[in-house]
Amino acid sequence: MTEAHKETVLLTGISGFLGGHVALALLKAGFPVRGSVRSLAKADKVRDTLARAGADTKGLSFVELNLTRDAGWDAAMDGVSFLQHTASPFVLNMPDDRNELIRPAVEGTERAIGAALRAGVKRIVLTSSMAAIAYGHDKTGAPCFSAADWTRLDGRPINAYVESKTRAERRAWQMMDDAGRRADLATINPGAIFGPLLDEDPGTSALLVRRLLDGSVPAAPRIPITPVDVRDVAAAHLAAMTTPEAGGQRFPLAVAPQYFIDVARTLRQRYPDRRIPRLQMPDLAVRLYALFDRDVRDNLGELGYAKRLDAAPSIALLGQPLIPAETAVLATAESLIQHGLV
Repeated sequence: MTEAHKETVLLTGISGFLGGHVALALLKAGFPVRGSVRSLAKADKVRDTLARAGADTKGLSFVELNLTRDAGWDAAMDGVSFLQHTASPFVLNMPDDRNELIRPAVEGTERAIGAALRAGVKRIVLTSSMAAIAYGHDKTGAPCFSAADWTRLDGRPINAYVESKTRAERRAWQMMDDAGRRADLATINPGAIFGPLLDEDPGTSALLVRRLLDGSVPAAPRIPITPVDVRDVAAAHLAAMTTPEAGGQRFPLAVAPQYFIDVARTLRQRYPDRRIPRLQMPDLAVRLYALFDRDVRDNLGELGYAKRLDAAPSIALLGQPLIPAETAVLATAESLIQHGLV
């Protein structure tokens, strides 16, 4: 059994797909976890889910917090040594008003980090995204991005989610610089997160796999994804919190990019009886199809542009290779089927 720690971690967004896996990693490592939820009515379900996944939940407690409200943040941080801020809105369908995503992402980061700084926590780990690194750049450049790169908000058109993650992470670093504590923040910048579901909530990235499995996509658009397994992302959050030299760093985290047709091929080999796309849709057809499918329309800017992340710092942090994309995708598919979601 892992030795219990006395230092409590405040984990925002514990009821989410990634938040649940981060909670599992923290609890298995022996850290008491105080998880934030928008409503305490969710607490019992989260506790049961983590217990079924093998966590000892004796060290688990809950607080009610909202990214857009001041109430409760300072009280939630009382007695906390570490902050894991995973909560942020993530959708495939972009809202008509960009601020529906940008405001809670930025204001939630301000509230979480502000309270953590006032409480004097030792280390803050922020869930950012490759969205804050690899977008808005000229497509003629080499599509490999490192921790030194930032998304260009003044560059190629980007969607509201990308802007929200970029503005939120930049605000986090600004706040830490202003406090003279840059070395006490680490950000995890994953690509599209796949892997096993802990409950029947598929999150967002898993919806891509579900659409390939349920036959609703007639052919695969030439839109790339840069995948990563949620178990690696959770492990990186834990390692960034406990590794002294991780402070002050960004950690891009993903394996090699794949197109939808590559994901479809992986799924078809495992599930040959399902109506999984066999053909890649020509770009012109994708643009026409996007007129009737907003999910595709909101991602047209990335058509044919497969971006790679330099994950070497994350691999060094984890001390092991990343889980292959095929493993992550199949784990997602198996979970979707197990939970009756497809």
